[in-house]
Order: sequence, then structure tokens, then C-alpha cells
Amino acid sequence: MDPMIVILAGGEGSRMGGGKPLRMLGGATLIERALERARGWSDDVRIALRSADQAPGLGAPALMDDPEVWGPLAGLASAFAAAREAGRSHMLTLPCDMPFLPDDLVERMRQEIGETRAALAVSDGQLHPVCALWSVEAGEKVEAYREAGRRSLKGLAETVGFVAVEWPAGTFSNVNTPGELADAERRLASEIQHRNR
Repeated sequence: MDPMIVILAGGEGSRMGGGKPLRMLGGATLIERALERARGWSDDVRIALRSADQAPGLGAPALMDDPEVWGPLAGLASAFAAAREAGRSHMLTLPCDMPFLPDDLVERMRQEIGETRAALAVSDGQLHPVCALWSVEAGEKVEAYREAGRRSLKGLAETVGFVAVEWPAGTFSNVNTPGELADAERRLASEIQHRNR
């Protein structure tokens, strides 16, 4: 069974000037691009949001962040609950602002996770804990983890145990600022031009 995929889109995007999920890249919003990618990997795709107006009218179920939790952990907590309710053994989180994810992301994550509770993407020595495959069983640790005052996804992965899955440098570049969005536009245009040769 495919993992449930939850796109984390509840951040404020303050470095982008707000409204990050709805920023345009190559004629589509960042969240539309993330949804299209995710739907190619799973038959159950959700969006984790802090408020419904962050990404309206996308035709995907929304999971509302716990208002008492801040950061990506808020989205993760609701994602674990949804995956458990849907009877999925695993749940993959993706950020809405990584438009160049590798084609083999889900396949490699599933191969590598084994009996471990989490598989985290890594490139150029940097972990990307927002891009991770989680065993639904790992969700049992979230409540105690956040009650201890912790909210880092990397810290949670260390708590439950994880395997790092390596990709080449630059694979998980994300879009946090207007400058990075402009860079992504240039990269996308270059990739399209290369494919059309």
C-alpha cells in the first residue's frame, strides 16, 4: 500500500513576504506543483495547513495544524493521526516549497526504511527532516516529545530512530525568499529547454 503523503504548507513564509504556498512558479503555484508530484506517488494526498485560507480550492483534504504546536511538528502531529485513521502503515511528509524533488524519492525511502521508524532525506551532508517517510508507529512518541518542550523534526527522528537516505547535492533546494523563487524559475526554464532539445 502506498504511504499517505502529507504536504506541509502551514508555515507563515515570512521570508517570502507571506503566502508562500500560493506563489507562482512556471505558471502554477508551489502548492499545486507539490500536489501534482505527490499524486504521482500515492492515492491519498493531504495538505497540512494552519488556516484554511492558506491554500483554498485545491481539491485535496486539509489537515489543520494543532494551534498549540508551532512549526512543522504541528503538521506532523495531524498527519500521523490521519494516516493511522486511514489504515496506512507509513506516511510521507513533503514541504510545499521543494519544487525539484527526485523521481525516485518514494521508492528509495521505502527501500531504505526497513524496520526503522523514519527515513530522512539527506544531500550534501544536510538532513531534510521535512522530507521524510515515517512509520505510523513513530506517531506514538509525538505527544511526549512535544510535552517535553521539543518541536524539531530532526529531534523527533532521533528519538524514534531513523535512517538517512542520500541524494546528490542540490536535490532538495527549497524556496524561502523572492530571490530563491527567481532562481527556481531560471532552473525550471533551463530544465524545460534541456528536455525539449
